[in-house]
Amino acid sequence: MKEVTNKWLELVIVLAAPLLSVIDVFIINVAIPTIKKGVHGTDAEMQLVIAGYLLGYAAFLITGGRAGDHFGRKKVFFWGMFAFTVASCLCGLSNSALQLNVTRFFQGLSASFMVPQTIAFIQVLFTDTKERAKAFGLYGITLGTAAAIGQILGGYLSDTHWVIEGWRLIFFINLPIGIITLWATHKYVTETQKHQNTKFDYIGILILTLALFSLIYPLIQGREAGWPLWSMGLIVSLGCLFVFFIYNQKNKLSRNENPLIDVRLFQIKDFNIGLVAVLFHFMLHTAYLLLSAVYLQNGLGVSALDCGLYFIAPGILFIASSVIASRMIIIFGKQVLQFGVTILALVFYLQMELWKPGISTGLIIGLMALWGFGNGLVLPSLLNIALKNVPQQYAGAAAGIYSTFQQTASALGVSIIGGVFFYFSKNGWQAAYQAGIIGILTCVVLVGIMLYLLPGKKAVSGDQ
Repeated sequence: MKEVTNKWLELVIVLAAPLLSVIDVFIINVAIPTIKKGVHGTDAEMQLVIAGYLLGYAAFLITGGRAGDHFGRKKVFFWGMFAFTVASCLCGLSNSALQLNVTRFFQGLSASFMVPQTIAFIQVLFTDTKERAKAFGLYGITLGTAAAIGQILGGYLSDTHWVIEGWRLIFFINLPIGIITLWATHKYVTETQKHQNTKFDYIGILILTLALFSLIYPLIQGREAGWPLWSMGLIVSLGCLFVFFIYNQKNKLSRNENPLIDVRLFQIKDFNIGLVAVLFHFMLHTAYLLLSAVYLQNGLGVSALDCGLYFIAPGILFIASSVIASRMIIIFGKQVLQFGVTILALVFYLQMELWKPGISTGLIIGLMALWGFGNGLVLPSLLNIALKNVPQQYAGAAAGIYSTFQQTASALGVSIIGGVFFYFSKNGWQAAYQAGIIGILTCVVLVGIMLYLLPGKKAVSGDQ
């Protein structure tokens, strides 16, 4: 009985990593207007507060997973959590937008080392199929709960003014949680077996990071600067970097070395289609959370606290529909996701038409709750859809690519759709929101097309 108790205790401890990492994605959204005033930043710099975190997260996820294999998962989890806690405090101490964006990047980088260890611990600790399913279920609930907590805390702390400015508390709140988790990790979490033969593709990491930077940074800063030559140059260099990256990875694979990404996975048609679906869904998901939080406050005059509270209902319904989807997908397959996408399209269209000054609170909350329900039918099941036809020997590599794609897509959503939103804000917040929602609806349609192209329910249910 003691072994089981310790096993579940260890799970609770390591779940602090996805909890904090996801909270720190969404806690910013509601607080953006307050942070902008606090650091005297521009709209583009505020986009980078979110996108920079996601950029650091995406670029090092695969490396973080391999570091756990090489050095030991407890050790990497501990130092990743330590770095995340320190970076969070540095974010809270920032006095300029530049300082905040630099520390946010390192906060995301440290998250990329601690979060993969949670998934690895689940695989190591829970060998029984039913127990592992329950553990992954708790992992999924943690992600959904963290997103809701982030939005609510962002609103509450933004309106809170103690000894220091309220927005700084958004980052300092990680300090007590980080300290408790570090103590619990040292005392209760056991080290896993190390694989010293694991090698790091340092060149691959450098090329991928430069490529992602060349994609995200000019999309955000270039727009606000009027698309100067340097922004065009970076975008042009992006293609060269990605071509060189693929060549580099194929070359290492042919020499039986250990590339960052196993490019053979991209020969699987359904995997590619699934990744495109992931790309557009996470673009619209992260962009919507930013747009809705800013528009509710600046366009509809909702306070930061009330704005955060509006995300309680969608958070609850997201968790509920996620549970429903996990059971119904066995019977109906991708049709569950298609139904969710249909709900999302309807919700976004209604918000574009109805979210205008004077709208009732009940209608705002009702549409957001329906969004949460539809999103829960789609988002958690995308992992299963994307990876369902991947051979078992490539499962780990495929999961790493999926996670990298997911975080990159989120950064792109903030950069592209968020850029459209802030560009049109000069014509008023309502015009900006409608322009942003058109971009989001475009992504919804593309997700629907990708789901249509994927195999039907038999292929999905067979992998459950």
